[in-house]
Amino acid sequence: MNTTVRPCAEPGDVPSTAPSDHLTITPSVLYFGTPVVLLSTENEDGSFNLAPMSSAWALGQAIVLGLGAEGQTAHNLRDRPELVINMPAPPQWQAVERLAPLTGRSPVPVNKRDRFRFERDKFVAADLRPTPSELVRPPRVADCPLQLEARATRVQPDVSGGFLIVEAQVLRVHADPRIVVPGSQHIDPARWSPLIYNFRHYFGLGPELGHSFRSQTPH
Repeated sequence: MNTTVRPCAEPGDVPSTAPSDHLTITPSVLYFGTPVVLLSTENEDGSFNLAPMSSAWALGQAIVLGLGAEGQTAHNLRDRPELVINMPAPPQWQAVERLAPLTGRSPVPVNKRDRFRFERDKFVAADLRPTPSELVRPPRVADCPLQLEARATRVQPDVSGGFLIVEAQVLRVHADPRIVVPGSQHIDPARWSPLIYNFRHYFGLGPELGHSFRSQTPH
């Protein structure tokens, strides 16, 4: 009898041939591998809020953010458009998770009262260090390898009315020198790994698979 030993599949492996059928499913969320960011914004009384979110993407020098419409961050950005988009590294996922059940809104919005609690000082609660920004009032998170000072230029509801879509113009980028290609303005993709939110689980990047023909960094 002729038998063939097949190697065990590794996480992330894609079958060499596509299956003939796909399942039709209705996921509760569509966080299909998006970066985690920590947004620092200014509260009405001049203090600062820090909140995690995982719906962010970049287009040139603009960052588009998706926020819950009732959260403190959304409340702040409607009236005070300055913010910092702080990007944690994978080992900092526990600091992000310490922030996850907290809200800066008081009283806590009705739709959050079953799982969230009010916290005034989010930096202390997450054990993260604030550091002054250069062009905006909210502080940066000193512990994050990438920090983007920005200003919200458009804040509008999504089609459901439950979220806000925020377009923010990046004004200044601060990068840990260890993730910058020496002598250049480029982030080294071999040294920088964003924290990824993948269907409500935290991941980092795996080994490099290849590069775009438009890449300007060494391979």
